[in-house]
This record gives sequence, C-alpha cells and structure tokens, in this order.
Amino acid sequence: MCANIVVAEDDVKQAELVRRYLEHEGHSVTVVADGRAALEEVRRGEPDLLVLDVMMPRADGLDVVRILRAECREVLVLMLTARSTEDDLLLGLDLGADDYMTKPFSPRELMARVRTLLRRNRRSGGPATGPAPAVVVVEDETLSVGTLRIDPARHEVSVAGTPVVCTPGEFRILAAMATEPDRVFSRQRLLEELHGFDKYISDRTVDVHIMHLRKKIEHAPRRPARLLTVFGVGYKLTDPAKNARHAQS
Repeated sequence: MCANIVVAEDDVKQAELVRRYLEHEGHSVTVVADGRAALEEVRRGEPDLLVLDVMMPRADGLDVVRILRAECREVLVLMLTARSTEDDLLLGLDLGADDYMTKPFSPRELMARVRTLLRRNRRSGGPATGPAPAVVVVEDETLSVGTLRIDPARHEVSVAGTPVVCTPGEFRILAAMATEPDRVFSRQRLLEELHGFDKYISDRTVDVHIMHLRKKIEHAPRRPARLLTVFGVGYKLTDPAKNARHAQS
C-alpha cells in the first residue's frame, strides 16, 4: 500500500532515517522541519499520514494536531516524542492523534505502526493487507442508531441532523459499534478496529476516544444515554429513545 506521507521532524538524522524506511516501503515522503511547515504541507497536499514530532520550532506537534483537527482535516497523525508519561500520551490522543510513539523507537516498529494506520485509511486507495478488521463497515450504506447517522462513504456523522466532527479514530469506533447496536464491544475489540492486531497501544486509548465521542454525541456526556459503559466488559452503542419506550412499557 503506497501512500503520501509528511514527516515533520527537526532532527535531521532522525528525519532522514524515517524517510529512508518509508521510501523503502514504497511511500512518497515529504520532510519538513517545523510545525508551521507541517501545517502548510498538509493543507496543500492532503497527505494520507503525518508523522509528527512533538518538540519542534515554530509550533510544536500538539499545536499542529489541535489546528488540523479544528480545521476538520482528516489526515492520520502518528506522533513521535521523547516524552513518555501517560499524561503526555493522553494529551496527544485527546487532541486527535491516531497513534503515539516514544523515542527512542525501533524503525521496524514504526513501519508496523504506519502499515496498521494506513490499513484504516480509506483515502489511501491501496489494497488492504494483513488481518481483516474485527467488524466490516459497509461503505455504501448509512448506519443509523436512533437519531445518530453515520455515512462511511462520506465519513460524516450527525445527531438529529446536526453534523458532528470526528477524528479518524473516533469515526472507526463509532462506525464499528453502529453496525451492531446494543452489542457490547470490549476494549480489545475496539482496539482491533483502530489498529488491527497491533498490541502497542494501551486500552486507555479506547477510553479517551469514548470520552470525546460522548462530548460530541451525548446531550449530557457525564450521564451518557447513547454510548454506554458495561462495567467490566466494555462499551455499547444504543438508541436512547427506544430504551425509554421499553422502560415505560
């Protein structure tokens, strides 16, 4: 699967190493050395993936992700950083990054992460490789759970007709759960939707995505009625109006 990839890294040796590995796998790679250049390149070229260092001049990686998501850019983002605390990890995911690696890292591990992310990128156009996802989303059908509508082909979500902007990771989780309303999905099952069978990301990744989805699709995120927690098992997507009718009958 060949893709257009932007590498934003101000360490020249690190950037060259990443570029060589990516090009060896057949990808087209553009390297930039600061955050503003990364923003300009994404806006101009609409790449499939942005490999983004956190600590950079002229706008750090976190600011870059924040701006791109505010602009509704759907480019996949793999963040690289020397920071390794859970707070840093969650902040990157919270802003809309799709994956996160701490330095130093193995180039082979980086390539595995890239392959996994690109398998989830419908815009890459290449044939899927590796194991199939846990749930197949039908691309040409709109998924509905109550007033929640998900259009996989257009990558659009709405609640009662109001558009909802989702990151690629959030969309994958929501679309997968919408194929089987009221089914309980374990965190591991949802991780498989996000990253194939890659084991590097923690279960906490799913929790962060669920938290942000609730802010976007729930009337009262602290008292969710659509995206429910099944304690000790996982999460399920349901129709609150249907549940209310059943409660009254």
